[in-house]
Amino acid sequence: MDIFQSPLMSLPGITPEEYAYLQQATTGLNEQQLRNFLMIYGSRRKQPSEILLLALIGFLGFAGIHRFVIGQIGMGILYFFTGGLCMIGTIVDVINHKNLAFEYNQKMVFESLQMVRMGGGFQ
Repeated sequence: MDIFQSPLMSLPGITPEEYAYLQQATTGLNEQQLRNFLMIYGSRRKQPSEILLLALIGFLGFAGIHRFVIGQIGMGILYFFTGGLCMIGTIVDVINHKNLAFEYNQKMVFESLQMVRMGGGFQ
């Protein structure tokens, strides 16, 4: 299948790394399962720009929001009460926002695949 005709390319803002990971992870899914996977995963994935924006809000005094959004509740609480670890953690997260989003999205791929393979997807 041509890369531009792949259903995976319908995800907004997909990076080459994410595309390669998704292509490998969805090997063996039939067309219906792939469609279900894309619906589930598409609603759960986070764009790097979202993570960047939320991390930048940390400089306004609301540090850690981005950590809550990606499911790292403990780190979110720690960032909130320490001012983003005295802003150093927030600066590091602004620089590494793409990696934070990719790691979160990898977890969502795994969870979405489990749902689809167990038959919990949309019909």
